[in-house]
Amino acid sequence: MAGSESLSKLRTIMAFIALLFAMLSTGHCSSQVPLVMWSSEGYTLPPMASPAAGHIISNDQLVSYLNSALGSAPHNVLLFLQDKLSKDDFTRYGGVFGNNHESAFPNLESALQSSSSPLVLPALSWLGASAVPGLLQEKLGVSPLSVDPDTLAHLRLNASDNTLLLIILPYSTGAYLSCKEVLRSNDEVIGKVLSIMKAQGVPYTAIYTGLKPSRVIEEPSMVGQSSMGRSLLQAVVDEVKPPLMFNTTSGPCIMLWAQNLNVSFNNLEWIDLGPLTFAPGGSVSTAGSFCNETNSRLVLDYGSSVPTYNLFRLIFSMSQRRYPVSARNWFTLDTVELLFNADTAIYNGSRGIYAPAEYSFHCQNVNNFRNALLVPRTPNATQWRILFTDFQIQGFSILNRTTDFSYASDCAGFFTPGIWMGLITSLLMLLILTYGMHMIMQLRSMDRFDDPKGPSISVPQSE
Repeated sequence: MAGSESLSKLRTIMAFIALLFAMLSTGHCSSQVPLVMWSSEGYTLPPMASPAAGHIISNDQLVSYLNSALGSAPHNVLLFLQDKLSKDDFTRYGGVFGNNHESAFPNLESALQSSSSPLVLPALSWLGASAVPGLLQEKLGVSPLSVDPDTLAHLRLNASDNTLLLIILPYSTGAYLSCKEVLRSNDEVIGKVLSIMKAQGVPYTAIYTGLKPSRVIEEPSMVGQSSMGRSLLQAVVDEVKPPLMFNTTSGPCIMLWAQNLNVSFNNLEWIDLGPLTFAPGGSVSTAGSFCNETNSRLVLDYGSSVPTYNLFRLIFSMSQRRYPVSARNWFTLDTVELLFNADTAIYNGSRGIYAPAEYSFHCQNVNNFRNALLVPRTPNATQWRILFTDFQIQGFSILNRTTDFSYASDCAGFFTPGIWMGLITSLLMLLILTYGMHMIMQLRSMDRFDDPKGPSISVPQSE
């Protein structure tokens, strides 16, 4: 029995460490907050699939999980709602790498260790986090009761009744309190509340999250605009057009976006298909497209909208398969077909356009004539020039009710020209240093000297 308990504690400790590493691994976004959920001893929360790297849990996903979790978990819910909270607070002030004595969350860590199935969401949509009180109120059918440890000590709770206790935690730093001290003070409040619940013997479900992020970083584009030069106060900013989506009865399954979709026949004037594709009310049709678990095909039918062509189509064919070496599924853009009038030009893109199946693919420049990612397969394909600018596509693993791409796998290689120049220069300097050291080691000092009073010495040429 003791062995099983120690094994359970070890698993929960590893789960908390995994929480901290997951928060370190996900990208920073100004519109996301973490959420931690656990239950008292003897109760288990339903499992939830770990989100993919960079994925933000939406409001709909949170509602779906809460509906399933509160069906089996205790209905005495403790909502620790902090004014501001970010995953950086955990990664910076948590007891990672075994430094538990320096952690600002000792009571939270202890609660997660004692729970058999804690839930950790490193990146929850900001709107989803602010809607948590309303979601719990709607699910439990009771109004939230704002309490503190002193008030809770005088309450008598019933395990069979639905109760929503709201504990507001501040997040304000100043000249007298640092951020770590504020978080440690909030953790002490969490510890007191949990101790009171344990003393009364009332099972509970606890949630710890924030109303908004505690750290907001400006987007690089906005930083650049605000720090350099002057701008007109009433300058109109171009609105970013939404991606093109192909939907089925189960939701979206293919997404495509590009700044420009340029094509040119026999080096004539470029034709940009972007306005016809992404502009509201564009004349493109996706009839003929399909998708399943292994293959996706996106057909962009422009009809006679392209000048001088009675029929013009762009077809993107993708497939995914599992590679044992990487132990994961990858998708490739197998072919890009260009149908014009009665002819078809086919390009192979599988050599350079690929990404993990749960990611999207992005490349700033996709073309068939310079550093080509599209290789001509048919003879007439050499007559066309194709240039896709800021190209991004995803044909698999698209979540329902979303208009955002998954984390993008970019085509930029690791060894850029600058890295190659640095490596070659360093190698050249190393060779010069090695040659110099070798020459210095070959220097020999004189070991014979001429005596003016004796016969002169002779040194053979061989020495």
